[in-house]
Order: sequence, then structure tokens, then C-alpha cells
Amino acid sequence: MNFMWLKFAMQNTLRNRRRSLVTVSIAALGTAGILLAGGFALYTYQSLAEAAARDSGHLVLGKPDQFVKDEETPLQHGLDNATELRQQLLADPQVRSVLPRIEFSGLISNGDKSMVMIGLGVEPDAEFSVKGPFLTITQGQVLGSASQEPEVMLGDALARNLKARPGGSLTLLASTTEGALNAIDVRVKGIFSSGVPEMDKRLLYTDMATAQRLLSTQKVSTLGVFLGRMEHTQPVQARLAATHPALTVQTWEDQAFFYKAVRDLYNRIFGALGLIIGVIVVFVVTNAMSMAIIERTREIGTLRALGTLPGQLLRTLSLEGMVLGGVGAVLGATLALAVSLFLYIVPIDMPPPPGRSVGYPLNITIDPLMYLATVAAMVLLTMAASAWVARKTVRMPVVEALSHT
Repeated sequence: MNFMWLKFAMQNTLRNRRRSLVTVSIAALGTAGILLAGGFALYTYQSLAEAAARDSGHLVLGKPDQFVKDEETPLQHGLDNATELRQQLLADPQVRSVLPRIEFSGLISNGDKSMVMIGLGVEPDAEFSVKGPFLTITQGQVLGSASQEPEVMLGDALARNLKARPGGSLTLLASTTEGALNAIDVRVKGIFSSGVPEMDKRLLYTDMATAQRLLSTQKVSTLGVFLGRMEHTQPVQARLAATHPALTVQTWEDQAFFYKAVRDLYNRIFGALGLIIGVIVVFVVTNAMSMAIIERTREIGTLRALGTLPGQLLRTLSLEGMVLGGVGAVLGATLALAVSLFLYIVPIDMPPPPGRSVGYPLNITIDPLMYLATVAAMVLLTMAASAWVARKTVRMPVVEALSHT
């Protein structure tokens, strides 16, 4: 019986093919727009999450004051048992690597000109092998642990301001952990671009031994914990927090302020876009069904006179909306899938976003759950719109419906 009513609904949509085609086209374009916008947002979230986790580690361990207080002297809140703690963390089966990091600031000089710098002390071999190519080397080479003399890598804007070249000599000046001033001569190993021009004006990398020698300490600022999978972040965080109650264990998301800002912005933009598209589709379907019902009012009265119940008529008209919305949603999902696959085959680069100097590939994430939810929502919206339009006509008195002109 249900199939018979569905068959009637499909035949009724073919009465005015042009109107049905316009309605299906609007539903298809709306569905495709929602899926493409949602897929772009999901791809952006995933890319930013991976970049944030690669930069800081899936988890970051440090003393509580390291994350909430400013330091009066370098590494005031640093870890002094980093080697022992690192071995304990590596014993966890889900921990892939643990990278120490020293954050410091000071001046860098070429003898004629001095610039403010933001320094990062890292273990070069482990840093670049675990994280992969997260910097674009424009000149020279990446840091290595085999060198016998202190070396640095400079951001390209900082190197340009100092007229530095690979192989050249510079001087680092910073306060030690005891508040005294210390200077050390270093050789430029390479010049890089992080993709953020403002960071490239100040940022430099050096090896852990050079940073500790400059600051006269054996401490490190934090330990970055890299896991095998992103999904392990929350369970491992809970486990490490219980094992090391004196330390604070933050996730990559706690450190990723840019990720949070972009996610909140995109949620509002694409949420509003989806709502607008949904309203447009509902109005188009409502308009199409209104015209169809007005044209068939006498027919509805005849069916009522022959004994057809209002509920049966309402079901048929709702199924007509479902057919229009369902066909449009399926066509839209197919179109969105084709565009998404095309972008994987034929790469298209987006222009650099604000605050960055490099673009990124335009990709659309194909999420089956999002596709299913969008198609289902489109079908339900069109059914509800059709039922709402038809509710008065199917309950109209038979005589009044038969005399309608």
C-alpha cells in the first residue's frame, strides 16, 4: 500500500515537469553547497589540528606555572629532571616520541645591527625527523647534531634584516637563569620560512646544547609528547596526568589558539550559510507545492467525495515533497562528491590566508556521516514543507473544494 502511494506521488510530480525540474535543481544545488562548504570546513579543521599537533606535540608537559605565569628569569618554571621524565614517558606504549623544547628571547647581532629574537632550543635530529618538513628551507641546510660549533637557523625576514647568509657569524645575547647577561657566537646553518611573516621577523632555531649554554642551565621549558594517533590524545592525557600529578598535561588544542579562532569563525559562517540554503530550499518547495495544490483543489475535493481520507491525501502530498527533495538531495550529493574527487585529482591552490605568506591546497573532505545527515535533513524539510502547505486544503469541506475555481 505504501508503495502505491509513493507511485502516485512520483506520477504527480511529473505533471508539471518544468516546475518539478526547477524545484529539484534548487534542492540539488542547495545540498551540494552545504556539503562542499561543510567538507571544506572539515578539511580546514583537520589540517589545522594536524599542524598544531605537529608543532607542539599531541600533549605538552610542564610545570603548572609554565602555562599560567610569566617568567621573571629564563626557565624559572622549567623542568630540571627532563631526561628522567622523558624515559618514563617513552615507556608508555602509545607514546611515539618525546621532544624537549627551550623557549627563550634576547638579542641577535651581526656586529653592526641588533634585533630582538625569539629562540627555540631543540634536538635537531629528533625535531625534524619526528615532525617532518614543517619549515620551508630557503637557503642553507637544517640543523644537525654532528656540528662541533654552535649553529642557528633564522627566519627569512630576520636574516634579511641582519644581512645574514649561511656560513656567516652572528652573536646571541640573552639573560641567564640567574639574571646575568651572556653572549655566544653562532654560525648560520640555514634560513627558513615558517609561512607566518610576523614570526619570520623574530624566530630562530638552535640546538639544545647551545640554548642551555646561552642560558647557563640544564632545564627545558616543556616536553612535547607525540603519539601514534590523534585519537589517543585524551586517554593518554588522563593517564599521564594521573601518573604525574605535580605537572600540567595540556593537549595540542590547549596550545592551538589559531585553530580555535578559525573553528569558531567557520562554525558561524558555514552554520549561517547552511541555514540560509535550507530556508531557500524550503521556500522553493513550499512555492511549488502551493501551486500544485491550488491547481488540484477540485481534484482533491473529488477524491474526498470518493472516500479518500484527509490523512491519505496529506501522505501523498508529503511524499511528493519527499520525492522532489530526495531526488534533489541525491543529485546534489553526487555533484558534491564529484567536485571533491576532482579536487583530489586536479589540485587547486588557495591564496595565502591573512597573516601567512604561503597558500594551501583546496581539498574537500568526504564525510559519509555528513552526507547522510544532509540528505536526510533535506528530505525531512521538504516533506514537512509539503505537509504544512497541504494541511488546510485536504481538510477543506468537500463542497467548497469541488466549487473551487
